[in-house]
Amino acid sequence: MPQVDELAEHIGRAGRIAVLTGAGISTESGLPDFRSQGGLWRKFRPEELATIDALQQSPGRFYEFYRFRLELLEQAAPNPAHRALAELEEQGRITKIATQNVDGFHTAAGSRAVVELHGTLRRARCHECGREHPVALLRKPVDEHWNPPRCSCGGLIRPGVVLFGETLPQEALEEAARAVEVSGGLLVVGSSLQVYPAAGLPRIALDCGKPLWILNLAPTPYDSAAELVIRRKAGDVLPKVASVLR
Repeated sequence: MPQVDELAEHIGRAGRIAVLTGAGISTESGLPDFRSQGGLWRKFRPEELATIDALQQSPGRFYEFYRFRLELLEQAAPNPAHRALAELEEQGRITKIATQNVDGFHTAAGSRAVVELHGTLRRARCHECGREHPVALLRKPVDEHWNPPRCSCGGLIRPGVVLFGETLPQEALEEAARAVEVSGGLLVVGSSLQVYPAAGLPRIALDCGKPLWILNLAPTPYDSAAELVIRRKAGDVLPKVASVLR
């Protein structure tokens, strides 16, 4: 597989690389891509449900939506691509994995240098004071009469994810940007590079004179600037790359 060997060669020559992952790596675990055509976002309308307004004004629908997402998460697991990235990190070839996903699969697969740009469904927190709470509180069945879970301060307990209308954590963005700046290149896996500010990381790499490699099934705005573009499933490519570099 020439492209696999080429990607392995690039990574081996770069020393340590930064990685940006998106929904495409999670769909290979069986999780739906909510943003794709026909994806579940079309059914659930995130602009109505995954928002602070929904949390405060329509809590029944808000918690039902996230209970559904947690049920999907419980039925899935890290796939070979996640495990291959964990192996590459173990080999000393990855500085940081910045992910747009909230499923926690990178950590579950064994990766330690992970920054979750959009938060995680694996944690819950108080919307007011920020105190962490068990995720199990979000799994209770809901109906129009159900009282949403509340913190001892009185605030609503919510998933530890970035809701629509909220800004991404500045500390996480800065950590990801620093990793790109000090790494020998940036590998994008399963991201359409359409959602900002995370999609700005390739521009940081290019501005720093670092090579960009894209592993994604669909075209991205950065394809023409990338040193290598591979249109294959990450689970088919990354385990082979890790094997070549052992």
